[in-house]
Amino acid sequence: MLDRKSYSRQQSVDFCIGTEAGRVCSLCGQHDRLPDIFLFPIHAAMDTMTEFDLSVTDALLSTTRAVRKRLDLERAVPADVINECLDLSQQAPTGSNRQGWSWVVVTDSDKRAALGEMYHRGAMAYLNQAEKDAANMDDGGQTSRVIDSALYLADKLKDVPVHVIPCINVGLMPENPPRQAWAGVMGSIMPAVWSFQLALRSRGLGSCLTTLHLSQEQEAAELLGIPDDYMQVALLPVAYTKGTDFKRAKRPPISNITHWEQW
Repeated sequence: MLDRKSYSRQQSVDFCIGTEAGRVCSLCGQHDRLPDIFLFPIHAAMDTMTEFDLSVTDALLSTTRAVRKRLDLERAVPADVINECLDLSQQAPTGSNRQGWSWVVVTDSDKRAALGEMYHRGAMAYLNQAEKDAANMDDGGQTSRVIDSALYLADKLKDVPVHVIPCINVGLMPENPPRQAWAGVMGSIMPAVWSFQLALRSRGLGSCLTTLHLSQEQEAAELLGIPDDYMQVALLPVAYTKGTDFKRAKRPPISNITHWEQW
């Protein structure tokens, strides 16, 4: 871990250090939301950083999991925390630097219930078939566990305190757009979504990127007043997590998926 005093002096950066859940930051006396694993600049001069503690950034990148069953449905999420995370997400790259994104944040209980019902409809249609397919998979039960977690979320989504729907402007998309156009659209919003999720994780919150409500996208748009020229790309249920001890996931070796020079 970097020595915070010398590093702050060298880089002219103020740091917040979260000691443990529910305690106040030892530097600024305000930010009591930060898990003790993370050390990062939040107050000023972030753009002057030239070095990072790789043990911290690598932990953040490798332990930000899709969280469903460990979302805390009882703990309120302050609006300023969501705004901090969204503000950080705005630094993500977009095609032609257009920044054509918008975010719908839903906390109203009636609207969350309505979105939960839409999500449940979409989830049942998809997950019932996925459950049958999983029975024939030889993956150690991993797919079945994911489906079980998704079914839990389908039942509990209405109770998750914050729903965040990232949207992207598609008003300039041509009719019957080519694959290149869709790649540009999704590449102009998904980096920001991931940045948002990383920012949540670093503050002791969790989420998962899910798209199962999109079978009812028009109904959701009417509920939330989303304009016709904006496409919803996901729904992220957001809450504090029950514990922050998430681990690296099992993944295939990169030699199985990496092709140098040619496939």
